[in-house]
Amino acid sequence: MADPKGFMTTPREVPARRPVDVRIQDWREVYEPQSFEHLQKQAGRCMDCGIPFCHNGCPLGNLIPEWNDLIWRGDKEEAIARLHATNNFPEFTGRLCPAPCETACVVAINRDAVTIKQVELRTIEEAFDAGNVKPMAPDRLTGKTVAVIGSGPAGLAAAQQLTRAGHTVAVYDRADKIGGLLRYGIPEFKMEKHILDRRLEQMEKEGTRFRPGVDVGIELTGADLRRKYDAIVLAVGATQWRDLPIKGREYKGIYQAMEFLPWGNKQALGEIETSPINVNGKHVVILGGGDTGADCLGTSTRQGAASVTQLEIMPRPTEERPSGQPWPTYPMIYRVSSAHEESDNRMFAVSTEEFLSDENGNLRAIKIVETEFKDGKFSPVPGTEKEIKCDFVFLAMGFTGPEKSPLLTQLEVELDDRGNIKRDKNFQSTEEGIFVAGDAGRGQSLIVWAIAEGRSTAAEVDRYLTGRTQLPVPIAPTDRPLMV
Repeated sequence: MADPKGFMTTPREVPARRPVDVRIQDWREVYEPQSFEHLQKQAGRCMDCGIPFCHNGCPLGNLIPEWNDLIWRGDKEEAIARLHATNNFPEFTGRLCPAPCETACVVAINRDAVTIKQVELRTIEEAFDAGNVKPMAPDRLTGKTVAVIGSGPAGLAAAQQLTRAGHTVAVYDRADKIGGLLRYGIPEFKMEKHILDRRLEQMEKEGTRFRPGVDVGIELTGADLRRKYDAIVLAVGATQWRDLPIKGREYKGIYQAMEFLPWGNKQALGEIETSPINVNGKHVVILGGGDTGADCLGTSTRQGAASVTQLEIMPRPTEERPSGQPWPTYPMIYRVSSAHEESDNRMFAVSTEEFLSDENGNLRAIKIVETEFKDGKFSPVPGTEKEIKCDFVFLAMGFTGPEKSPLLTQLEVELDDRGNIKRDKNFQSTEEGIFVAGDAGRGQSLIVWAIAEGRSTAAEVDRYLTGRTQLPVPIAPTDRPLMV
């Protein structure tokens, strides 16, 4: 174990964020540097708890107590080996995962949890800085070929595992660059894209082939894939966004979050000078109180919005763990992201009734009403209607499953009653040789689930192609509760 008394003598501390008035002037990540000695003290808070419930909280089954102990002892090389044993991309999860492991930490029963997420992040960053993240090319090739459709975390995890197993893997994505939502959905201030690019460089050196800019299903058909590859992995995500078909939806100035965020990332990287959807000096309303809404908030702030209001139909969560969500479950509590530190104008328990425009069809305001939850549904509270001035509205209300693209029709895969691609316990679709990983089969979920499913799918594809597998399997698709 780490420091036997660490959880009693050392208070929980996370790295400080850069001052708000400084960081909103750029697009860089928000955190200040942290000394390794400070990190070691935080890792030393991990106790010898007997049954580490952090394992239960982590879909990847990360060996958290082991690498906490190794970091506390200063053994960085063995720590990254233990971390990479279960997680292909800890630099992604260390920045983007909401850390269900920490809410399941045994210390968190009556004290502040161990800073697991930060120890994970610094472990991989120390390894990159020391040159300890090297390509792991296979000793031999199997002669089998696999197409991975989609280059988000699930697709990349599946591709890396299958490449290391000796298969020839090509990753296709319709976007100009590889990375999926990691590149086009996650703002630069949450994860700078050179973090993604250095991992893709490692994968290329291992032998994974990337094919960006290919709209599979149109430029390359399902029949083409079947003819060219021995197996196909569908990791297309759940990109069918939820809309709000109310009066005035057609007015100019109303966009989906994923119509706005990619342009913000291009602006942050200097690929374009000004975003086509630019809110500088404008009034913005964001519909949706989750992470995607916070991403729109931080991006709007950096573009210089005059005001940003974020609306959520649910009531304001409590700041303490609700009694109905006891340890070690992931509680729905009031959280303040870095974007909310910069501009927090959230309104809870409200619903949008109508979009309002000027005489030219340009958005000028929205009409909202307070809501209350009764009889199993949200109902408007009479007499609480009001207007909020806005030039732009961004819809950040989640996703309903994979897009119903020509590829799914061409491959003749079936969908389940939730609109996801149907699959069995081996991650195989209703068509032999076609496998499904991540949100495409699970529904909208967490990055840590995407990587876990990518790894599990890779093991099943390897077994399908060779009759056996030595790839590790962190989860089965139906034996754990859905976490979104």
